[in-house]
Amino acid sequence: MRVHLESQTPYLLFALVSVSALASLPQVESAWNGVKEVYGEQDFGLRILRELTLVLVLGWAALDPRFWRMLATSKVSAFLLVLAAYCLAETGYAIYLGLPSVVPLAGLRVFEYLPIALLGYLIAQLNAGVKVLATFVKLLRLYVLLQACLAVTQALWAPALFGVSLLGGGRPFGTFVSPNLFGAAMSTCTLFFALARLPGHGKWMALSLFLALLSGSRTAFMTGMLVVFFQIYQNTRARDRWALWLPAPLLAAGALILASSPLLSGREDADLSKEGRLTLWQNLLSSQINDTADLLFGWGLGLGSNTVNVVFGEGHFPGQFDSDSLYLYLLNGYGLLGLLAYLAFVGFSVKLSGFRQRGLAMTFIFVAGLPFNLWEYFPQNAMLMFLWGLVLGTDRTSVGWAERSVPIGAPNDGHAYGFAHPAEDER
Repeated sequence: MRVHLESQTPYLLFALVSVSALASLPQVESAWNGVKEVYGEQDFGLRILRELTLVLVLGWAALDPRFWRMLATSKVSAFLLVLAAYCLAETGYAIYLGLPSVVPLAGLRVFEYLPIALLGYLIAQLNAGVKVLATFVKLLRLYVLLQACLAVTQALWAPALFGVSLLGGGRPFGTFVSPNLFGAAMSTCTLFFALARLPGHGKWMALSLFLALLSGSRTAFMTGMLVVFFQIYQNTRARDRWALWLPAPLLAAGALILASSPLLSGREDADLSKEGRLTLWQNLLSSQINDTADLLFGWGLGLGSNTVNVVFGEGHFPGQFDSDSLYLYLLNGYGLLGLLAYLAFVGFSVKLSGFRQRGLAMTFIFVAGLPFNLWEYFPQNAMLMFLWGLVLGTDRTSVGWAERSVPIGAPNDGHAYGFAHPAEDER
């Protein structure tokens, strides 16, 4: 048995992403019958299956000695040590506050797919990222096609369990527990089709974007339109790009209003002045931050985790809530220090990377976390974690991604698949 991550990773990642199509089938049947109460039960079953698949993927990667050599490099080991030290301190602080250990452990779920990011980092260091991304995107067409067939059928004839769709039926949920999860996955597929830049994939990007729109998820629509904006921007001459930035704030405001309208959202709470998340965030920030320690270190690691709500029930602990935002989740569990560290890491990933479309990739990750706890959303979290690893693993000082595989740290000598030298990227 020979482990060759450069050729096998696309299939491993596709298998991980595809488990939702199997695990949620009972939930799909229940939703077709108008039953919504099985959400927690089916989500637990999906979690077991996907985490088992995650273990299999990582176990396979661990058979490659290059994976361990990558972990032993000074940059990676130093980052992991600093991260582990701070998380250990936050876990100890949560236990000091009287929370059972399972609560801070649930708060550490944002790192569940960090090993997938490390796998993406390794693939980039091996100069195999473009080939892996291209192969994975080709497989992703099968996934999108399955979801499209289900989504259109649901949008025409499914009960309006989550609201009314554009096509008159229920908001489509594909093989997911809600339309929001379905829309998030489809907008992420739009991003991957755009990044691959393969011939003929424009129609697949359009299909996944349509499915994101059909889901009625405002976030899916906004992030999908973000991909379109970057595509237009990249296809515009450098001297004319300033004309796109001038109306950008107005376009963003218009997209937000459109996404909140009953035409797209399928909901009645389309009035922005009555947006539930804004009210939730304001109440939490005003009621939970009592002193400087709360602000700097958070007021309860894990209290904003969906896992805690499933295990203990809503409102079991003082301060427990559905975060509905990655940034509020980080502020709650990791404090202002943890939140600023995350934002700084996002910025450093853009500045240090040689990935040609790093701006699109990291902006998508930043925006997707605004209204949802991004790293608890499967399979969006697995796909974007892998992408973040690719972005960060692409050395900005190297020429580009070579088509062949080379040892970690070896010089790069290619302009393969359109990923150019950073100097060319800035022109």
